[in-house]
Amino acid sequence: MKKSILFICFFFTSITITFSKEICEELRDASIIAQDNSKTFLGVVANSYNSKSIFNEYGSYGSEYSSNSIWNDYGSFGGEYNSYSPFNTYTSTPPMFIKNGQVIGYLSSNKYIEPSISPDLLKALCKDMY
Repeated sequence: MKKSILFICFFFTSITITFSKEICEELRDASIIAQDNSKTFLGVVANSYNSKSIFNEYGSYGSEYSSNSIWNDYGSFGGEYNSYSPFNTYTSTPPMFIKNGQVIGYLSSNKYIEPSISPDLLKALCKDMY
């Protein structure tokens, strides 16, 4: 019985890791662009040493204090109530992932927007992957 449970746990862990790698590779170096009138650049999905990365806590796009950061709860692109924020579960205008000039998905907590990934899940899966 213990071997079966261990196998099942290993199997699902392997699937999760593989799935995480695929998502992170697909989104690697994608630009994040707001759907506001100016199409504001909100950073890139990259390692935390990249100055434009949303995972760089000291950079313009990863800091919780920066005006163009999704992590700024009081900025135009963060918080749960702003219409351009990925944390707004009701928004129809979340930030877009752009790669090779094409929209490949959305950064959104709105479960009805597809394809999308929530910013917290993206951070959990990919922050340390690069």
